[in-house]
Amino acid sequence: MTDTEVTWLTQESHDRLKEELDALIANRPVIAAEINERREEGDLKENGGYHAARDEQGQQEARIRQLQELLNTAKVGETPTQSGVALPGSVVKVYYDGDENDTETFLIATREQGSSDEKLEVYSPKSPLGGALIDAKVGETRKYTVPSGATISVTLVSAEPYHA
Repeated sequence: MTDTEVTWLTQESHDRLKEELDALIANRPVIAAEINERREEGDLKENGGYHAARDEQGQQEARIRQLQELLNTAKVGETPTQSGVALPGSVVKVYYDGDENDTETFLIATREQGSSDEKLEVYSPKSPLGGALIDAKVGETRKYTVPSGATISVTLVSAEPYHA
């Protein structure tokens, strides 16, 4: 895997995700007990409580698998300390298609790494935009293709390490 394919997590993000995983695993017996309780209520075809509990169990198991995969493959480290280069964990400001008035500021990270700042958009390093910007230096223009097939140019204005 290259560095752009790896999910980088700060120790704080890793610990938060691990706590969520542990809580979901600890909740497995509670969900199983609720399913058994609802099963005993009778006809399963028309038992909304049973189906709701099964759906909840499915969602929790999917999240458990997602968290386990993420935590097993993630690299824990510090956010970048380098300014002026777009790296995972950087807050970047860019402008599009040569229009210096069309700017956007966002964090290059995964949703799991996330931002405690609800106003700060998060783009994955695996997204077309995030991937195009990785390792770009301030002033550098890169191109990427959007799902419609159009090619967009993006110029890096600034890149600073993210601080929660």
